[in-house]
Amino acid sequence: MDSVDFSVFTTALEWARKKQPLWLMTVVETFGSSPRPIGAMLVLRVDGLMVGSVSGGCIEDDLADKARLGQLPQHKAELLTYGVTTEEARRFGLPCGGVLKVLAEPIHDHRWLQQILSLVAEHRLVSRTLVLETLNVVVNDATPDNRLQLSATHLTTVHGPRWRMLIIGAGQTSVYLAQMAQALDYEVIVCDPREEFRQTWSVPGTHIIGDMPDDAILSQQVDSRTAVIALTHDPKLDDMALLEALKSPAFYVGALGSHRTNQHRRERLAMFDLTPEEIDRLHGPVGLSIGSRTPPEIAVAIVAHLVSIRNHPQFNAASFQQTEFKQHA
Repeated sequence: MDSVDFSVFTTALEWARKKQPLWLMTVVETFGSSPRPIGAMLVLRVDGLMVGSVSGGCIEDDLADKARLGQLPQHKAELLTYGVTTEEARRFGLPCGGVLKVLAEPIHDHRWLQQILSLVAEHRLVSRTLVLETLNVVVNDATPDNRLQLSATHLTTVHGPRWRMLIIGAGQTSVYLAQMAQALDYEVIVCDPREEFRQTWSVPGTHIIGDMPDDAILSQQVDSRTAVIALTHDPKLDDMALLEALKSPAFYVGALGSHRTNQHRRERLAMFDLTPEEIDRLHGPVGLSIGSRTPPEIAVAIVAHLVSIRNHPQFNAASFQQTEFKQHA
């Protein structure tokens, strides 16, 4: 769950506990260009106050007007469609040909909000199934391949823990990477067993640990929403992390260094209990090939690669040319 969804649910829970009329708005279908993706949400109060976003702004204004005028559903969920005509698309600021369908859901029983927030805090992926006519909600565990589904009677949405980044090494490149990852809404954990590096770490909002890298992979329970980036420049520490990370469900495992350095690394990894397929998961050199040389440029290359992988999960490692950092040859 990203920070926007988290804010929507926590605000909805706070307002619901105060017995204020409110609605959860969810984008359930788009056609053509759309300002926000399917699954985008906002919570709307009867006085027009809202948290979250379902469009670039104009639709939110209309939803607020509907709330204040009593034009939103009270006892069941209803579908609202914007942008059917060219005139309406222009009125609501939708791109030419864009259509946006939003489900307006009154919130009466807020117990499911607390349930989802509690499960997500345990780093669990959950689904929420809403009965449109009765507003009954059932929360279950979900799998990474579950997606939003809307039928004539039910809406199922998927809510998961925040994306995480486990950085091995607390050096200068890690500082820039941690800051950029936070801007992309990652929860950032930094692992470095070297005390002198931990003492100078100063990125607010991150969690730094002194475990050995292989122990950190296990203790952090690396999952399919976690990226592991090895940046220590020390083969012993980086390889220690990779031996566990490449066997984990991590969606991305990368290591700093030149092509030559990473070829030697792969040869070392092959001497242990990793399969060729597991070794092939390694993004080394880490990041996209954009000519990065300085620490902040290297961090840009890494986060750009993560964006590409997350937005195009069907692409494999061979689909991207990776960056060669000559200064680390």
